Amino acid sequence: MKLAGTATRFRGLILGAAALGALLATGAVTTASAEALRDNWCKGVKIRFFVGGAEGDAFGTIVYNGAKQAAADTGADVEYVFSGWQLEKMVQQLREAIASAPAGIAMMGHPGPAAIMPLAEQAAAAGIKMEYQNVDVPDVRAKFGGGYVGANLDPQGRALGEQAIKQFGLKAGDTALIIADWSQENRVIREGATAKAFEDAGLKVVKLNSTPEMAGDPNLAIPVISAGLLANPEAKLIAYPGGQMLGNAPVYMQTVGKKPGEIANIGFDTSPQIVSAFKDGWVQLTSDQQPFLQGYIPILSLCGQIVYGLGPLNVDTGAGFVTPDNYKAVADLATEGLR
Repeated sequence: MKLAGTATRFRGLILGAAALGALLATGAVTTASAEALRDNWCKGVKIRFFVGGAEGDAFGTIVYNGAKQAAADTGADVEYVFSGWQLEKMVQQLREAIASAPAGIAMMGHPGPAAIMPLAEQAAAAGIKMEYQNVDVPDVRAKFGGGYVGANLDPQGRALGEQAIKQFGLKAGDTALIIADWSQENRVIREGATAKAFEDAGLKVVKLNSTPEMAGDPNLAIPVISAGLLANPEAKLIAYPGGQMLGNAPVYMQTVGKKPGEIANIGFDTSPQIVSAFKDGWVQLTSDQQPFLQGYIPILSLCGQIVYGLGPLNVDTGAGFVTPDNYKAVADLATEGLR
């Protein structure tokens, strides 16, 4: 598992890379040009940044902290947009962002290509640079440009399923529950890949339906998960679509009278709640997609494009697995809202 370093070390590496890239573009790296490097190199550049969740959201907070760090490091003038994971709200907020004519927009890809495509066209026509995070929209990017910062969703989802099979000794005929918003095709690429990995191994997969509101308030999922577990008492595992719900696993388990470790709880992301759940034995496996980077790098990419004329950055932020054996390595950073 690859673990991110401290924010300070990471900031230095990123700024150094950006500065070197700019100098290489001119064809001359000299002592004189090194002296021309400046702080706040993106000062005055207006950027709209979509956090995705609501203020205080477990996952969104880490994304927000990454974006705030990037703004502090580059000097960019960033306005943060909170959407509560509401797809229609994101689309309306994107319309409003384009109308305000910033230099760049960092957009969550959750609404999908059909909703984003016409707005990306408007942004391109207005000369607004776009970057996407967390959920990719490759068709949109192919037509109107922009980079993607986030996990490679299909491989990440399949890898989680395969790791769970190996880690928990699952076999054909075992039952696994997976909760996700199955109505949103673009949103369940990752969870669908986990389901496929289980199905390929002969497991019985039961799909439970979540809603975007459950990401903002994971307690809303209690009835759905409780009903799923009561209807499938033989279930060996439940997989969650994000850190908000995975961090709430102790509540779900206690609601149906399960003890720590009686059912394997797995999913994606890290957070203070997930670290606590690892410590107390409620969570056994998560795939870390490093949301701090999903906040930091989109702003860095937009600044590089706007100030230095660089190409958009594409970064796979998937970092491997967190388990009961290694969760302590990220515990302090998770508590700080950085992992």
